[in-house]
Amino acid sequence: MPEHDSILRMAGTAVLTVMAVACTVGLAGVLRRGRERGRGGDVHPWQGPEPEPRLSSGSAPEYAAPAGQALRALRAIPRQRRTGPRAEEVRLTPAEREAFAVLVRRLAEGPAGDR
Repeated sequence: MPEHDSILRMAGTAVLTVMAVACTVGLAGVLRRGRERGRGGDVHPWQGPEPEPRLSSGSAPEYAAPAGQALRALRAIPRQRRTGPRAEEVRLTPAEREAFAVLVRRLAEGPAGDR
């Protein structure tokens, strides 16, 4: 151990190195498990009857997962919506519209100190 390095500095370096190695090993294990599941390692095909389609507001039928069955292969991917969020609409009076236009013009001009 060099003379100018303190015990705390050497211990801190050792702790950080051990933590980095532990995080790397843990991340590698998570990725390996995810890759094995993605290949279908522990996923078994559905053996029951064909699920009944549910018609949603869209034109395509939406199939429900069989009761009690988890789709393990795609567990990390969140469920997707068929449509986006509803658009919000706010009706402004002419006075509010004019006030908003003035505000936009002021913001477009930049800070007051630039004049």
